[in-house]
Amino acid sequence: QVQLVESGGGLVQPGGSLRLSCAASGFTFRDFHMAWYRQAQGKERELVARISNIVPNTNHAPFAKGRFTISRDNAKNTVFLQMNSLKSEDTAVYYCARLRNWGEADYWGQGTQVTVSS
Repeated sequence: QVQLVESGGGLVQPGGSLRLSCAASGFTFRDFHMAWYRQAQGKERELVARISNIVPNTNHAPFAKGRFTISRDNAKNTVFLQMNSLKSEDTAVYYCARLRNWGEADYWGQGTQVTVSS
């Protein structure tokens, strides 16, 4: 079955960096677009970035541009999110998702908590 397992979250100070990873299994990874979403407490889930199955086509949310970078390694069935210059408002649970098409997710990971605080 499809499995998406995120890792790399944690507590970081404002201005710091984190690299999230998502290990995928149970499907042909290179055939699917992938994405990162996030959900802050009390807010709706929002798209952070997505990446096509054939790189380097990527799309980043306005709040992520210039700070976050999505990438993937098809040989390792893994998608990454490099997050730099983190702000307190980036605090959220970050989810990896497989995309059914460019705009719709059909499978989700369990999420990894990112907390930005001094």
